[in-house]
Amino acid sequence: MTIGMHRAAVCTALDGPKSVVTQDVADDLVGEGTVRVAVRAAGVNFPDYLLARGEYQLRLQPPFIPGMEVAGVVTETGPPVPGSRPWPVGAPVIAVTRLGGFAEEIVVPFDAVFALPTTFSYAEGATFLVAAHTAYHALVDRAGLCAEETVVVLGATGGVGYAAVQLAKVLGAKVVAVGSDDTKLAAVSAAGADHVVNYRRADVVESLRSLTDGVDVVFDVVGGDAAQQAVRLLAWGGRYLVVGFASGSIPSFKANRMLLKSSSVIGVRAGEAARLDPSGFHHSITTLLTLAAEGKLRPHVSHRFPLDEAAAALATLAERRVTGRVVITNGEQL
Repeated sequence: MTIGMHRAAVCTALDGPKSVVTQDVADDLVGEGTVRVAVRAAGVNFPDYLLARGEYQLRLQPPFIPGMEVAGVVTETGPPVPGSRPWPVGAPVIAVTRLGGFAEEIVVPFDAVFALPTTFSYAEGATFLVAAHTAYHALVDRAGLCAEETVVVLGATGGVGYAAVQLAKVLGAKVVAVGSDDTKLAAVSAAGADHVVNYRRADVVESLRSLTDGVDVVFDVVGGDAAQQAVRLLAWGGRYLVVGFASGSIPSFKANRMLLKSSSVIGVRAGEAARLDPSGFHHSITTLLTLAAEGKLRPHVSHRFPLDEAAAALATLAERRVTGRVVITNGEQL
């Protein structure tokens, strides 16, 4: 059998974006319960950047192809497995995968594939699932967010923070978005935030005290000093969601603050939760895709790069120049 070749952005060393170069790689074979997807767009996530630096929880040895989510068209389908949903050739889909998305094509299991919402472009489809599922797992599964509660989103202008703002509003919460750029915060405000706070222009604690009677849930992808400030504002029974450390600084919390407010610090690891509870993951994704189809959730894509510029896409994300999401496209700009 002759194995074909396709182009992919390969991490060749753990030196960050500069080590990601486009190369010809061998096609994977389609086997039982898998499909081949011609990738139209691939979402760029912060873990992709961390993987390229060897700083993610999962440390891989090069070479490997980053890319956790894609959108495209099914071009080949393998034999079905019991209980699986086969995908017909030509179906527009989105898919989640730990690796391999920065490529012209990818082979993925049936159960990692979902129909592309008819209201989404390929670029939007490729940037929806990872961020939206992280927000859902944090706010719904871990925090049990209720309507009328107050949510503060730290790092609200990034992809996951933006998704958290949208979802919290859909769930009926009052949302305060915190970021460092007025233009980016304006986009988050348009997405549904009730209030925005620029921490470079105003004191976060004083601003939040003036806007709320107490914070029920803090959604934190930043860590660092912002975490230390926001935890002081938790209301009785408040929940602090540890989602990530984009600042590069891992905070520590004084246990007496948790005791006095009967509050909780809750870890959020959406990817691992999905692997440990596949049925729960599929329920979450079904809910999110329904909300997307209803026009209630939609990613904001501020930057697009062709596959040959995958390194620049990762660098742009790392330099915090993105509002919402950045995407890699194959062929036409989508």
